[in-house]
Amino acid sequence: MRSTMTLLLKPILQAAGINPEDALAMRHVFISIHEDTNSNGITRESKDEEILAYTASQSSDPRRFPLNPPRFWMVFIREGGSQARLWKVVENHGEVTNDGVRRVFNLTEIELMDDLAGRLVIRWNSPRKWWIKGTTAALYTVDTIADAEPIPFPGFDNLVLSYPFLQEVMREPAYASWRTALGAVKGIYLITDTRTGRHYVGKAEGLENIRQRWNSYATNGHGGNVKLKQLKPDTFRFSLLRVFDPATPTSIINAAESHFKIALDTIKHGLNAN
Repeated sequence: MRSTMTLLLKPILQAAGINPEDALAMRHVFISIHEDTNSNGITRESKDEEILAYTASQSSDPRRFPLNPPRFWMVFIREGGSQARLWKVVENHGEVTNDGVRRVFNLTEIELMDDLAGRLVIRWNSPRKWWIKGTTAALYTVDTIADAEPIPFPGFDNLVLSYPFLQEVMREPAYASWRTALGAVKGIYLITDTRTGRHYVGKAEGLENIRQRWNSYATNGHGGNVKLKQLKPDTFRFSLLRVFDPATPTSIINAAESHFKIALDTIKHGLNAN
């Protein structure tokens, strides 16, 4: 979507839990070989691991790169003359090697601002600088936050969702087709507490579809179920055992639910209260 008013990067960083004083931003440029150092660069075909390795290798000269770089590095790729598109935010765990010419840092990809990767475009106001302090970047203007690319629905038989993933599916625009598919069926589902391996068999029937039922879990973690209320949902895993057309009689769905409760022994050794 296009911004209709001036939006700075600062509130986005704050929402992600990133303190600008503990961050820096860098803007990579696609280039195969750096002529001044005769070292390899990155191109549009570079894979994520190649970009990460390229980012981790920096000059040992403190005039070219901070002597003690901060924890979070916001990595952008140059786009157009003065724009930069977010690649990822990585976490710096410190320097691992330094030969006097190049320093290599231990960087890991993290989830902060992951939903904006490839979508967030800012106005890079310092064209001569390839890295800037986070406090400077925080005052840069956001040009665009592009719509997320739709993620194809994998099919009912291939659906296995962790609890955080379920919450994402229920709210993110990229999963709109998933919500449409889940909203078109009733059925029997399985919740597994991966801490203990215990199962809960549930159903969506009557006026309720799978999407509505699972959305209640995404909202409160337990969907109103007695035994699930006693547990933290962060290790729950959701999958489908059988789906039905919305016109299927409730009696058939109830019979299927009873079958799976017996087959998986979820009343005596699982999480079903009855």
